[in-house]
Amino acid sequence: MNRSRILAASIGGAVALCIPALVSATSMQTRADYSANIDKASAVYKAARANCEPLSGHMKDMCVVEATAAQKRSKAAAEAEYKGTVKAKTDSRIASADADFMVAKVACDASAGNDKAVCMKQASATHVKLVADAKAHKTSVDARTEARQDTREAQYKVELVKCDAMAGAQKDSCVTSAKVAYGK
Repeated sequence: MNRSRILAASIGGAVALCIPALVSATSMQTRADYSANIDKASAVYKAARANCEPLSGHMKDMCVVEATAAQKRSKAAAEAEYKGTVKAKTDSRIASADADFMVAKVACDASAGNDKAVCMKQASATHVKLVADAKAHKTSVDARTEARQDTREAQYKVELVKCDAMAGAQKDSCVTSAKVAYGK
């Protein structure tokens, strides 16, 4: 049991070192950075997977699935950072939920009978909730973006109505200012 805790801590530590590098940057990555992060995730996976070899049975299964899940999370985070879109970030959150579900299913294999059934249902319910939350977040972001665009359009129309009260060069200047201010 101590060996598995040490192994889990080492995998967790390796993932902890890898993920912040993938998520910390606020700007989009270059293709080279993306490739480097994917390579790093693969290297961390291979090292974690190698640590699983001396184990056997359920402990080995848990070790392998945790390594696979960590790789899946890292690659999804790298892709989301590289693409920088709301869809890519949503896909990353869904991939993370899928990885958690993979681990939970293998963890449930240690139980038997009704305990296993309850564990699997709980894992499934948690997965469904995480995926729904990711999709709801995307919808929320899309709605906020649309609301911002609608507000700017309404403000632009107000400025144009204000310009209608003017005449000649003053009106032309007002309309030009409004177009510049609202990106038209």
